[in-house]
Amino acid sequence: MKQVILRAHFDGEQIRLDEPFELKPDTPLRVIVGDGDTLESEREDFLLLSNQRFAEAYGDDEPEYTLDMIKEPNPNYEGG
Repeated sequence: MKQVILRAHFDGEQIRLDEPFELKPDTPLRVIVGDGDTLESEREDFLLLSNQRFAEAYGDDEPEYTLDMIKEPNPNYEGG
């Protein structure tokens, strides 16, 4: 199964999904408990992870690409 992130909350007795999502019995789950400021915490985690992946994708020895290296320009590109 493809991994998805689902919002949920604990109602005092059970963990409840905030939106309907079909789960089969015995589906493995990972649970991350938020501290109340989950949106800011999630944003920080996302930025940290994205920066790590970006650093892995582009190393210090990455070549500098110039406009004259473009073989086929995108006719819909409006940037400069």
